[in-house]
Formats: sequence, structure tokens, C-alpha cells
Amino acid sequence: MSAAVSRPARPPVARAVRPPAVLVLEDGRAFHGEAYGAVGRTTGEAVFATGMTGYQETLTDPSYHGQVVVQTAPHIGNTGMNDEDPESGRIWVAGYVVRDPSRIASNWRALRALEDDLEAAGVVGIAGVDTRALTRHLRERGSMRCGIGSSDAADDVDALLDRVRASPAMIGADLAPQVTTPKPYVVPAVGPTSFRVAALDLGIKTSTPARMSEQGIEVHVLPATSTAADLLAGNPDGVFLSNGPGDPAVADYAVAAARGVLERGVPLFGICFGNQVLGRALGLGTYKLGYGHRGVNQPVQDRSTGHVAVTSHNHGFAVAASLDEASDSPYGRVRVSHVALNDGVVEGLQCLDVPAFSVQYHPEAAPGPHDAHGLFARFRALMEA
Repeated sequence: MSAAVSRPARPPVARAVRPPAVLVLEDGRAFHGEAYGAVGRTTGEAVFATGMTGYQETLTDPSYHGQVVVQTAPHIGNTGMNDEDPESGRIWVAGYVVRDPSRIASNWRALRALEDDLEAAGVVGIAGVDTRALTRHLRERGSMRCGIGSSDAADDVDALLDRVRASPAMIGADLAPQVTTPKPYVVPAVGPTSFRVAALDLGIKTSTPARMSEQGIEVHVLPATSTAADLLAGNPDGVFLSNGPGDPAVADYAVAAARGVLERGVPLFGICFGNQVLGRALGLGTYKLGYGHRGVNQPVQDRSTGHVAVTSHNHGFAVAASLDEASDSPYGRVRVSHVALNDGVVEGLQCLDVPAFSVQYHPEAAPGPHDAHGLFARFRALMEA
């Protein structure tokens, strides 16, 4: 008989009785439910995420800083929480909304229940909400500020609404410096080091440098406000602009850094917030989407090949650029390389005269499909060239 396999203890059954809670949108609509996670009050931008799985990666994605995430999948928490899948060192969401929380965590890697981690992190959430109705409301009227109040706070909807309307909006929010690493660190290459990349951490996820390291790239991660001189100090083979939260229109420090890299002709790759930063560096504008793209099922077409990839998204802002013709920039011509098939939003940029490109989606796919993993190999090929 083979030896018994040691597995972690299964997390206990989640609490059966929770105090009342209410979610109030800034337009006055209220949804009643029960407390989930920490008890108290919170405010943030209400957004919905359509992924059927990957709630742990969503919660720990720094791009969700300042946002109250509504999970459209009705059943959340069934696989518990582990120490292998987090995309950062903490939970970043401002609040959490689910319909039917799992009563138990059943997975061989589970160490804790989701609700226990939410409570330990002080994340105020609400369960028992009609998330379908809430999502339809946000689709029709757009993402907006909201508040969650539980226990005694659930009884005073008007006071919570006042708090919501007094809270900061996402437009004009400079959040990358709040989530970035306080000091530089290095992610070594897997196997021999072929290239070294300086990554500007605007809210980088753990999986992103991990995917680059698999390409033989040693990644030097620097704080969000690092200058072009900081990024280029070690003569890197390439520079990477990461994902992150907030409004790209106010991230002038990152735009200035990107322009310094473009002026030197060092290969540059950006994703998500980094795509928007590159767009601004090239002289393009950005704007806020009605309700954004958040989920793991977004179809994007590569306009040069016609190939369609199902991709992972998390963004509320986008680049404004012509889909029909290349634009002129201080660094030569730039064209839209990728487009979202659902709504025609710009999903990628390609510089034609300098070695730089970007995409709006998440090729590290954490969580999500792996269709776009090849973009890291493309970055490597750009540095080889």
C-alpha cells in the first residue's frame, strides 16, 4: 500500500448567521443583503467582473484598488484561498459583492475560507445580493461610486448615500503610487539569463514578471515614480510598463518615463495601464469607458493577422485613437494593432518607427485564458532584433 498523501486541513464551514448589510449606489438605488467579510462601512467605484473563476487573483490584483467588485458568477468561495495564487501580497479591493457564498471550501490546495481572508484584510463585503440586477444596472447607467454598510450601518441608507457622494471619483484618481513597490527588487530568469528588463511597477501582478522570467528574462521591478534615467540606469535590454489602477490622464510621471525610453530607442512593452501610458506618451488621449472590461472572456482581434484571442481584462479607461489609419507621434507613426470585437475599443498599439508596442488586456492570464501568452515571446523577439 502506498504512503498516505499529506494534505492541508479543510477550512471550516463558513459562519451561518451574518448581520444585515446594504449596498447603495450613488444614484440612490439600494440592494439589501447580509455582511460578508468584515463588518463596517466602505466606499469605492462599483464595477462588475465576469470571470467564472479566479476570484483570488481578482481580489489580489492591485488594479482593483479603490473599487468595489461585483462578481457576476453566482457561486463564489467554493475553492477557498491558498498561498500560491495571489497576484500581490494583499487583497486590494475596496469592497466585495457576491450572490451565493460557498458554505465550505473544497479544494486540495485550500488553506482558508475566502470569508476569513476578507475579514482578516478588513474588506467589507455583502452577500445575498441580486448581482444580476446590479450588473444590469451598472451596464445601463455605467460604473459609479457606491458604499457598503453592515450591521448598524445597514439601517441608515441616507447617511451611507451621503458618504458615497462625498467619496472621490475614479476620474482624476492617481492610484499607482499607492500600490507600487516601495523599493526595487529582482525576479531572476528561469535558466540562463538572456535579457534584462526594467519594469515600471504601476500595480504589477506577480504572474507578469514570472511569465517574462520563463522567457529567460531577468526582471528588475522599479517603483511607479521612477524616471527614465532610473529605468535605463542598468542598460536594460528592454523596458516594461505594467498594469495598474487609476486614471492614466494624471499619471504624468509614468508618461515622462515612457517618453525618455522612446527617445533612447530601447524596446518597450506595455500592458493595460501601461498601454494607456504609452498612448499618452505618443500624444494620444485616454477616456473613461462606460462600465469597462473586467473578466476572462473578452474577444480581441489582432488586426495584422485577423487572429482572435479570448483574453483577460481589467480596465475602466481606454486609448483614443483612429482605427482606420496610422497616427503621427513625436516618435514616428503608430497604429492600432488590436481591437475589442464587442465594442471596438482600442486594445493595442504598434509603433512603426521605434521598437515599442502594447496591449490593453492581460497576457499573463491570471486568471484567464492563455491565448495571449505569446506576447512575452514577442517582447523577447523585439529585444533580440
